[in-house]
Amino acid sequence: MKKIFKRFLRDKRAVTPVLSHLLLTVVAVAIMSLATSATFMITTNMRETMGERVIVEDVWFNSATGTVDVYMRNVGKADIQVSNVYVEHVSQSFNGPFLLEVNKHGWLRIACSWDSGESYYIDIVTKRGTHVASYYKAP
Repeated sequence: MKKIFKRFLRDKRAVTPVLSHLLLTVVAVAIMSLATSATFMITTNMRETMGERVIVEDVWFNSATGTVDVYMRNVGKADIQVSNVYVEHVSQSFNGPFLLEVNKHGWLRIACSWDSGESYYIDIVTKRGTHVASYYKAP
């Protein structure tokens, strides 16, 4: 039995393939760990962005205040925060910071001048980059 064990220890032919297989396994596990963590980070960001849904229910061109009042409802799965508002592709000031929690609604007041009978392209952009844009006609 001792002779077999000593002969086994002296025989170096199987050491190199075992080490190379072990090294290959370690490298494969490391690469898969990196791929899994990258996929998790990407899908988390996509889930947040896709979970962000807001609708414009009403737009009022308020002649008393000279503003455009937009009634918005958050119908998504994430809170939204309006970061920018554009009217005719020009940045406008608004009553910010404007935050809508899930299943909440509220008025976004845009400070811009408007003329009766004209159509205006209003683009509302959230912090995560979601755009809610359409044309609205002033009465």
